[in-house]
Amino acid sequence: MDYDFIVIGGGLVGSSIAYGLSQQKYKIAVVDGGDRSFRASRGNFGLIWVQGKGWNYAPYAQWCLKAANLWPEFNKQLSDESGIDTSYQRTGGMHFCINEDEWTTRQKMLKNVEQHTNGDFKYQMLEHAELKKRIPQISKAVIGGSYSEQDGHVNPLNLLQALHQGMMNGHVSYLPNQKVKNIVSKNGAFYVESANKTISAEKIVLCAGLENQRLGEMLEMNIPVVVDRGQVMITERLKPFLNLPTLLVRQTAEGTIQIGDSHEDAGLDDGTSPEVLKKIAQRAVLMFPFLSQVRLVRAWGALRIMTPDHNPIYQQSEKYAGAYAVTCHSGVTLTAVHAGPISRWIAGKLDDPLLKHFSTERFNVQDN
Repeated sequence: MDYDFIVIGGGLVGSSIAYGLSQQKYKIAVVDGGDRSFRASRGNFGLIWVQGKGWNYAPYAQWCLKAANLWPEFNKQLSDESGIDTSYQRTGGMHFCINEDEWTTRQKMLKNVEQHTNGDFKYQMLEHAELKKRIPQISKAVIGGSYSEQDGHVNPLNLLQALHQGMMNGHVSYLPNQKVKNIVSKNGAFYVESANKTISAEKIVLCAGLENQRLGEMLEMNIPVVVDRGQVMITERLKPFLNLPTLLVRQTAEGTIQIGDSHEDAGLDDGTSPEVLKKIAQRAVLMFPFLSQVRLVRAWGALRIMTPDHNPIYQQSEKYAGAYAVTCHSGVTLTAVHAGPISRWIAGKLDDPLLKHFSTERFNVQDN
């Protein structure tokens, strides 16, 4: 066989798993698409987020908190090995509320997360006066918000670059521009066929986002995915005013302002629309009025790869024991668990009790 593992997909999910496997000294190939491939990595907000995650599904709340707590040690290791600063900060995170309904809904959601994590998730509900002390530029239209010290953020492009450098340092073979045509299991090995080559490995991991559904069928695995478009805007660089991330507005380490948090069912269209960008901008200006005078530099859209219930899928094939699939939309938040516990689970060295809650079996429950 050519490799111990073939990882299909070189975005944040595939790269973090391949990086984790390389730390265990396996021989790995990452088979990736090209520049025109749909990539969730292009559109994420760079958040390492706990508050609100899993409010209606306890295992996901616990999983995200575990991931966030692993991030400091993971980031130090990755930055030291790759020589790339990911701009990781665990400054805490904020979510703003502009009316009583939003405040009440947020309070209930975070109370659920607190209960789901047996009190390990920490948060505060802050009224406007307290917000104003922390963020003087906030407008009076914001009645309050939620704060959690356990949230953070990172430069997602630097993170992806660091993971790829880490893979190279671990002697991972990176094979770009290789759209997978077929996967065959034969004589205890998996053969991955692209347009111009075929490679083999003892195990295979599907981390190809939207492509996971098509590739899973080749291994008789049902990997349901749902597409959700998000649009993002970037402003010119400004003096620091926001020292922690929020779900709508984030100031990057370079000083630019990132504005986003839209959700659309737009099929495979990863473009932008004036109507949605206007709506995003209006809410940002409502919260920070001075942004109305700031110049926009660029805007783009990207497709998030979701599951039907928005929780991750970690699935081992029932028919082919060496085949695995990983699908999620929280690629940044979960990077540390993908490089750590998930890569060890795939290598057969760990069985985390939470993982049983993320199999595709949850979609097969029949009503009596």
